[in-house]
Amino acid sequence: MAAETVFTTERLRRARYAVAAVFCVHGAVTGSFATRIPWIQEHADVSAGQLGLALAFPAIGASLAMPLAGAVSHRFGARTALRGLLALWTLALTLPSLAPNVYGLCAALFVFGATAGMSDVAMNALGVETENRLGRSIMSSLHGMWSVGALLGSAAGTLAAHLGGDARIHHLIAALVLTALGLAACQGVLDLHSAPEEEAPPRFALPPKSALVIGAIGFCGVFAEGASLDWSAVYLKEELGSSAGLAAACTTAFTLTMAVARLVGDRVVDRFGAVRTVRVGGATATLGGLLVVAAPHAAVAMAGFGLIGLGVAVVVPLAFAAAGRSGPNPSQAIAGVATITYTSGLIAPSAIGGIADATSLVLSFGLVTLLAFGLVLGAGVLRSAGRTKSAAAAAGAPEKVG
Repeated sequence: MAAETVFTTERLRRARYAVAAVFCVHGAVTGSFATRIPWIQEHADVSAGQLGLALAFPAIGASLAMPLAGAVSHRFGARTALRGLLALWTLALTLPSLAPNVYGLCAALFVFGATAGMSDVAMNALGVETENRLGRSIMSSLHGMWSVGALLGSAAGTLAAHLGGDARIHHLIAALVLTALGLAACQGVLDLHSAPEEEAPPRFALPPKSALVIGAIGFCGVFAEGASLDWSAVYLKEELGSSAGLAAACTTAFTLTMAVARLVGDRVVDRFGAVRTVRVGGATATLGGLLVVAAPHAAVAMAGFGLIGLGVAVVVPLAFAAAGRSGPNPSQAIAGVATITYTSGLIAPSAIGGIADATSLVLSFGLVTLLAFGLVLGAGVLRSAGRTKSAAAAAGAPEKVG
């Protein structure tokens, strides 16, 4: 993005709220889809194994398409690129429920994931640019708004499923509403353009070295998050003999803990810095993992999962923020980190299951605990020279679109 672009403080404040709304819309699509997976499975007549295979395709599509987001933003500008990519993502919500069989479902989920990944990179890049110009942390709360959107989408999807609604109609209505909300939100984001002399990023390129190092921290955080989200209920039920209701409540509590921690995380980051925040968070998640592994009953395990969620909540937002400040091409660096974190989210559930089959779930969460401790050791890679703009520099400056 053009380094000379400056905005008034009031304009930056409006842009922050606008990009937060974009994150919320993005999360709502995910929540809307996740709650109707059982309906989609039945409609497409796929087995549990086939469904598991199909659910790998969103991550595959996202990983392959993410590098394209930087080129799109360079050509069309940040606002126009985000507007188009977000609309593609919200409209792609209609595709999975239309799939007639496993092949159609895999194809639909590939497109679903590709549009999710590109819009994810575009909105995170704009979030980092907005944060740089504000001069204070906002990425944690932006990701918290994503979690809020996912919860809202899940609530609406749960209601639709409870009423026995056809997912094709539900997703069509949701897609139209979320597309309209997304387009409205995009009107308020910063309209940034690359400088005329700036070279266009390659359509496909390996992530820069800086993104690989930062991505390793994101990998640890997302692995712990994904493992806890997908396996916490199973852990309570199978290892500790909890009821199905209590096990499900553990997963819900974990999700809420993540959302609340992200919404308030920016204040912590601004006060203590990214490195110290992640180190303390890693120690907190490590303690949580130890409680889960050693838990004699459900209450201790639930407390452990809560500490894991609290500890890793801000890791991914801070990894994206650090990537966006790690080199001359924020979108490319963010795409690299996003690809690594998506990969972590893809392999975490299956890795936990594989270790559990070979040994036990207790040993599986021993691995989660070790990766959480990796956050303590590796937090230093998130240290940054600083944001490109400060709030003081932006205050009173005339708006200029470069």
